[in-house]
Amino acid sequence: METVFIRWTWLRAVLHNGWWLVTSVYLVVDAGLSPAQLVLIGSVQSAFALVFEVPAGVIADTISRKWSLVISQVLMGTAMLATGLFESFPALLATQVLWGISWTFASGSDVALITDELDRPDRINFVLTRAARAQLTGAATGLITLGLLAWATRRDVTIVVAGAAMMSLALYVGFRFTEHNFVPTRTARWSTSWTTFVRGVTLVRRSRAILLIFAATFLVNGASDAAGRLTQKQLIDLGLPPSILWFTALGVVGLVVGALVLRLVTNRINSSHAATDYALAALVGVLSMLLLAFARDPVLGAIAVVLLNGIVNPLTRVISTIWINSRTTADIRATTHSFLAQLEYLGEIVCGVTISTLAGLTTLPLALTGCAVLFGATAVLMRSSR
Repeated sequence: METVFIRWTWLRAVLHNGWWLVTSVYLVVDAGLSPAQLVLIGSVQSAFALVFEVPAGVIADTISRKWSLVISQVLMGTAMLATGLFESFPALLATQVLWGISWTFASGSDVALITDELDRPDRINFVLTRAARAQLTGAATGLITLGLLAWATRRDVTIVVAGAAMMSLALYVGFRFTEHNFVPTRTARWSTSWTTFVRGVTLVRRSRAILLIFAATFLVNGASDAAGRLTQKQLIDLGLPPSILWFTALGVVGLVVGALVLRLVTNRINSSHAATDYALAALVGVLSMLLLAFARDPVLGAIAVVLLNGIVNPLTRVISTIWINSRTTADIRATTHSFLAQLEYLGEIVCGVTISTLAGLTTLPLALTGCAVLFGATAVLMRSSR
């Protein structure tokens, strides 16, 4: 099961990240969306995902983790495919909302499934870190493969192809994943679902460590999401040619750096150094945002993007996942991870709207500076936990 899970993680990353590379350029160059519209899409998407997240997590804890992943793949592929068929802002907003909802059926379900099926508490953190590295190498492969396809053909065609391939991964999950160590609720599902939700809330309320990582996730994910949606616009404004090849190369470099960083810090992530490493990653986020905001040429801007995608994003994500997974129990594992995802979405909404407003009222560099402030607040929060 471990090998099957890692392979699926890698394949999903290939399609998801390659698709997003092409889509991020498509939204700016082909659809012509403004910075405010780009961030607003993320905020609205997150609002819908926020509503669906906990019900999806409870379904995974009471009915099936495996079939939650199948539903996720179908919805995700549909949203991805549909994105390449439209250029109007309302239609693209709708496809991105569906894409956000699709992730609610996967967040928590994947970690809960592999944790239960592996049934090795001494090994699960290593597997999750290995999966995170597979996600980065898969993402690099996707950037190269789909980036070259978009360059050789058209961006909209590549987006549609990636969406169709993502839908096909539902078959892989359905036929290759097992679910031997999970017992679904056969009777009184609504009552059991409510009990599962309440137990998850109780666990969170009583754990200072979980509340801490929730607060950090709110801040850092809001900053990362807003920054990620403004990156392409800022680099193009700095003079980077709007060619898919440039963005492909930049993305691959960031992912390779991320895979190397995760390999180097694997043992630290599983120890008492986790909070310190999270704070250091947030400080790198401050540096990257200020560098991107006030860069005079695309080279410095590119370095800033590599720091964000190669250090900040992978480190904070894998630390928070392991942090939560080690502090919950099997019967509410997916639900607790869904709470974490809700804080991610809430951060995208609140911080995203704030950064979007700032971008609309002032300038793009000042909006990126706002992202730096959020990263700085995260670093202070994590250091104060010691």
